[in-house]
Amino acid sequence: MSKKNPKALRALLPLATRDYRLLFAAVGIEVFGTGMWTIVMVFQVLALNDSPLALSAVATGMSLGLFAFAILGGVVADRFSKRRIIITVQGCTALVMAAVATLSLTGTIELWHVGVASFAMGAGSAFFYPAYSAYLPQVLPPEQLLAANGLEGALRPSMGQGLGPALGGIIVGAFFPAIGAVIVAASYGIAFLIVLFLSRREETNEAAATDQANVWDDLKAGIRYVAGTRWLLWTLIFGSSLALIIQGPIEVLLPFLTRDRFEDAEATFGILLAAFGIGGAFGSLVVSSLKLPRRYLTFMILCWGGGTLPLVLLGTADSLPLMLASLFVVGAATGAGVVIWGTLLQRLVPLDMIGRVASLDFFVSIAFMPVSIAIAGPLSLLVPVESIFIVAGIIPPALALLALAAGRMRIVELQHPLDT
Repeated sequence: MSKKNPKALRALLPLATRDYRLLFAAVGIEVFGTGMWTIVMVFQVLALNDSPLALSAVATGMSLGLFAFAILGGVVADRFSKRRIIITVQGCTALVMAAVATLSLTGTIELWHVGVASFAMGAGSAFFYPAYSAYLPQVLPPEQLLAANGLEGALRPSMGQGLGPALGGIIVGAFFPAIGAVIVAASYGIAFLIVLFLSRREETNEAAATDQANVWDDLKAGIRYVAGTRWLLWTLIFGSSLALIIQGPIEVLLPFLTRDRFEDAEATFGILLAAFGIGGAFGSLVVSSLKLPRRYLTFMILCWGGGTLPLVLLGTADSLPLMLASLFVVGAATGAGVVIWGTLLQRLVPLDMIGRVASLDFFVSIAFMPVSIAIAGPLSLLVPVESIFIVAGIIPPALALLALAAGRMRIVELQHPLDT
């Protein structure tokens, strides 16, 4: 029994480190607050202006904040103390949410206040996650990074897509949006207090920041590094193509499939999305409990590419259990690949470049998601929805093989063996 325990508990090893426990707790509470905000925001907007146009405009604010600062967030993370960035972001977001809660409680809140809050939350994420990605290798030994990314990968869907929105709906339904806003503000306030206890660490790039000519030079250096690193460049190309192909069908067209096939379309759609999220958490935890695969790039790319094949079943099968199983597998494969991707950024990319590379990945991903969502609807007027899902399941495996060959992934795996 004792021989099996190390493998069984591999995913939990990072929690033995004090600073990681603090980070994990803060991220969990923050993700919970963000998940709850998605519900609070909707009903606060509806209480102020019962208009789909108003809701769409405010909801877009978070994406605009992410998009506007995604690149700058990586440059800042590579120039300055990651710890200070994390603390500053959590503190500023807590203040913004506290202001929203106060305005809502006093009945003086206006629509633009909610829009600004959503924008600020998105902007905060753009600065937080590159700093978090670059800070993690300073907190944990290299062999524990996979487990740490797996824990985070399981935390996000369970708290951000599960508990946060569910509790937000219950609270707003039982009381009113202001109470939900108070809980969101309290969540960020608690996260802020937790990160204050992170240990101070020497960061060599902070001292060297003054030697850099300007932010633009830093950004160009990051772009040159990505463009000159074949495995990194082709992974980003493949990942952005994947987002373009599958995001729209899942976000926009899946509700139409459920409406046409099932009587209770709203509840069925929610269950299907839950299966996708649970699959992501499962895949993250499974990968984090194992050693990094010897063929780590091959495994990651094939997870993403081959993991879309079950989408074919969504287009051909009208059985709910089969559709649930398909989305669970897609989510599990996606989650497993994301965990390995985050780990490779922290293991193979130079420490003073992680923030910029992470932000470029972030920027490319979010840039293609709205494009995919925008074209999915018009495309469905020309092509049957079922056919779109079939094509979305078939194309990524072919693109995965292309990325493996063009990125020379096998050569990188041989030159840089990890955890062997």
